[in-house]
Parts: sequence; C-alpha cells; structure tokens
Amino acid sequence: MTLPIRVLLVDDQELIRVGFRLVLEAEPDLDVVAEARDGDEAIALSARLQPDVVLMDVRMPRMDGVAATARIVAAQPATRVLVLTTFDLDEYALGALRAGASGFLLKDAQRHELVGAIRAAHRGDAVLAPSVTRRLLDTMLQSPPPPADGPDPAAVLTEREREVFAAIGRGLTNTEIAAELFLGESTVKTHVGRVLAKLGARDRVQAVIMAHRSGIVPPGAE
Repeated sequence: MTLPIRVLLVDDQELIRVGFRLVLEAEPDLDVVAEARDGDEAIALSARLQPDVVLMDVRMPRMDGVAATARIVAAQPATRVLVLTTFDLDEYALGALRAGASGFLLKDAQRHELVGAIRAAHRGDAVLAPSVTRRLLDTMLQSPPPPADGPDPAAVLTEREREVFAAIGRGLTNTEIAAELFLGESTVKTHVGRVLAKLGARDRVQAVIMAHRSGIVPPGAE
C-alpha cells in the first residue's frame, strides 16, 4: 500500500488553513500532518516531522515564506515546497523559486489544481503552468548565455539524458516526457534524477533555466 503524501500547511490566516485542510483531508492519498502560522514555526515543524510537501504562504509576520523556504530546502532536500501567493508571479513567488521552491499556486486555485500540484511536487515535477514558464524565464534569465565556444553544461549527459534535459527545459512533466520519448514514467524519473545530479541542478526550476541558458532549448520554445 502506498503511503499518503504528508503535507505541512503554512499560513498566518487560520481560515485559510482550515479551508485547505478540509480540501486535502478529503483526498485519500494526502495527509495534513501539521499547521504553522509563520516561517519560524514552519522551519521547526519541518525539521521535526519531515513532511513530503510544504504548502507555504509567502507573506507572513516574523519570517516570511521566502526565507523559510530557503531554510527548509537547505536542511531537508527531500521536502518539496509549494508557495502560495495572491498575485500571479509577483516578487514573492519569484523569490521563493530562487530559494528552492518547486513551484507556486495562486490562493484562489481550484480544488483539482491544488491537489494536483501537491501530487506533482511530490513526484518531483516543477509546478509551473506553461503560460508562466515563459514569463518566469524572461524574469530570471538575467545573465547572457555562455559564448558558443564556452563549456557545454550538457556535455556530461548521454544522448537520452540530453533529450530528457531538453524536455525539462520546455516545461514538460514526467508523464509528458514519457509519452513524447516513448518511455515508462519510472524510467523518466530515473533519467531526470541523473540529469539533475550530473548538472548540479538543485531542482527542475533551476534545470529549466540551465536548459535555456545553454541553448539546448531554442529561444521561444515551450
């Protein structure tokens, strides 16, 4: 029997936490293990409970979600953080992604979007809608690409791993990569893990940026 995904809720507003708990606990594969009111509590509870996924508000008193995300990801690399924001791709969401979050959700997300995002983060997928990926890259790709005669970060990858790397760079999920490359999802997951390890990428968000900076994904490709 598959163990449920253990979720930590972090938000300074009790009504929001109650609402999310009601939604998540109605799903048989999701288990809310605790609630935190700010970043400090989130860090302490994450260290003690080792949740699979942290649903993290970004605007909170004492310590905000960006700082808490950085601390949690550094201490518990296996824990995925999804940040909650009111405004689409605002500076808080960008800060959290830079800090190591696996993606972000708007607070008015539909029920299926919320539970789907938690499951995707737990699988290791980055939770970024295709429409957001382009704007994220436009904002985060501040440095110019390396010169044509510079080192190719993907040179350490096998041919199959380069194909997976390019697919990650286009924002595809493991399921979509499996369908495109005619592979099993477990095989894709293994390839993704190897790609991230060989590139020294912290997560898929960083891998997306590396893919575009290296030129393995042509400009405008999504």
